[in-house]
Amino acid sequence: MTWKPMQIRPGDIGAEASAEGLLEYLRSAVDLDEQLVQAKALVFRGFNLPEQDLTGVLDLLLPNRLAYVHGNTPRTKVGENVYTSTEYPPEFTISMHNEMSYAYQWPSRLFFYCAVAPTTGGATPVVDGTAWLAVLDDDVRERFLPGVRYTQNLHDGIGFGKSWQATFETDDRDEVEEFLATTEAEWQWLPQGGLRVTQHRRAVTEHPVTGDLVWFNQADQWHVAALDPETAAAMREILTDEEMPQTVTFADGSPIPAADVIQVRDRGLATAVDVDWHAGDLMLIDNVAVGHGRRPFTGPRRVLVAMS
Repeated sequence: MTWKPMQIRPGDIGAEASAEGLLEYLRSAVDLDEQLVQAKALVFRGFNLPEQDLTGVLDLLLPNRLAYVHGNTPRTKVGENVYTSTEYPPEFTISMHNEMSYAYQWPSRLFFYCAVAPTTGGATPVVDGTAWLAVLDDDVRERFLPGVRYTQNLHDGIGFGKSWQATFETDDRDEVEEFLATTEAEWQWLPQGGLRVTQHRRAVTEHPVTGDLVWFNQADQWHVAALDPETAAAMREILTDEEMPQTVTFADGSPIPAADVIQVRDRGLATAVDVDWHAGDLMLIDNVAVGHGRRPFTGPRRVLVAMS
């Protein structure tokens, strides 16, 4: 049977279809940790939660919210460690990934809230990491098992990709170095004022509670072959591989074949289940067990994200 997130509606739990109904449920004796481990993703639908009541729900679901420090995608901070979802053009698909799986530490939980539903499309696909691992060809899986090496080139304010100031939410170099010193990363400040960060990370990991092996890396998102052809061609015209905003290789530095990352990307998306959004919906996911992405959309989609 195909895995899909568990939906919780007011009628399912005998609650009022309101923010207070949801808050009462979350304050009850329900063991949300256990429920999330078993379900892997929970969708709260029909509670009509307005954005001004979001903080109270977040304080119960994610009491220790993390800042998006060392995050690699463009977002806007809109509250106390609450951000917009990745601000890529709406016509593009965002492929499946576990949030910050390239980092030394990653969030264990992710929270999504739909403030404004898109006119069309815009679902958040979610994929069971064990299923994603299983659908890959044996030889592809084997090549990734030793791990991957990510490299970021972060500019000093002008350039492609993100600046180091935006990435680390500071303009103090000493603070950046203090943070990186705790992450088993290698880094160097570049002559033009930018920063290059290299990290050796796992490609497959074990869930800390269930022990399940899951696909857990973002190699396809960091590989130029997975960009849309027009963007990839334009970047290759002006940047060498070493200058790209982000690149990835196998752990030993050898190149990852384009066919490998395309298979990873396409099979992850094909295995995923779409969560369509209605204003006021929420979703909580186990960030190790489940990957997520975004389908193209039209209209003024506004989905907020928090993590812990």
